[in-house]
Amino acid sequence: MSELDSIFSDDWGEDHRSGLVAVVGRPNVGKSTLINAIVGQKIAIVSAKPQTTRQRQLGIYTSAAAQILFIDSPGIHKPKTRMGRYMVDAAHDALKEADIILWILDASTPTADEDRQIARQLAEIVPNTPRVLVLNKTDLVVDQSEFGDFLALSAHVDALKTCAKARLGVSELIDCLIPLMPLGPRYYPADQLSESNLRFIAAEIIRERIIENTSDEIPHSSAVLINRFRERSDITYIEASIYVERGSQKGIVIGKGGGMIKRIGVEARAALEDMLGGQVHLETRVKVQKNWRSNEEFMRRLGYSIPKRQRS
Repeated sequence: MSELDSIFSDDWGEDHRSGLVAVVGRPNVGKSTLINAIVGQKIAIVSAKPQTTRQRQLGIYTSAAAQILFIDSPGIHKPKTRMGRYMVDAAHDALKEADIILWILDASTPTADEDRQIARQLAEIVPNTPRVLVLNKTDLVVDQSEFGDFLALSAHVDALKTCAKARLGVSELIDCLIPLMPLGPRYYPADQLSESNLRFIAAEIIRERIIENTSDEIPHSSAVLINRFRERSDITYIEASIYVERGSQKGIVIGKGGGMIKRIGVEARAALEDMLGGQVHLETRVKVQKNWRSNEEFMRRLGYSIPKRQRS
């Protein structure tokens, strides 16, 4: 049986391994970029701006020997809004479920207070879960003498260097993780790369274009809701609402003469067509929902799993 046949076979054998890997780290260390590199396709949006990832996503890597489920969780930070609290809770929940903690550190910047805070949280929340350190962005490092500071942060079973953007070190990382996975079955079909549905990924792609084309408070204050997603044989129709918190923000997203929203739409449509492999008709509208990041009911409408408070 060939390697390809083994991957797609339902008979994975008694020595097959599978499990959950929680990918954690402070914002903007390259967690989403690394998961996209591992699965070989863009399933998580990427931006140089911090706190881009808001919800946990599952990236699925499958080989003949193993199936590894990578949980891409929001960056661990000090929350200032209900949305921020939700993001940190999502990251903590991912830690508790994981068989392995994959802690991503930005090797191009010195050890930060946030890194030390994460080390303390890992010791408190999951003291017995094995950890693998990944020093990412090593292509940007000139002096590697500071690596010792990173390695001293936490007890770990292994440490590797990667450049996720260039997919350097990815195969070595997989080779490191597979023996650490528990024995287990394949939970998803071999060709499935994510648990997220197309509506969610479409909303995230539009939000990514907003983040990349705007600045100041707009990236953190914007959200996208897909109102309609209709696939036909030759074209996919998508209608989306872009929400911001203030009227002035709406003006920025629309732009002078509608220039900004047009640019966002053109770039998002191109990315969606690349993902879906066909023509896309995209319509967007910008709306104001005041202080939505502290509005739990509205956050639930956007798809964030905010638990309803129990009545006393």
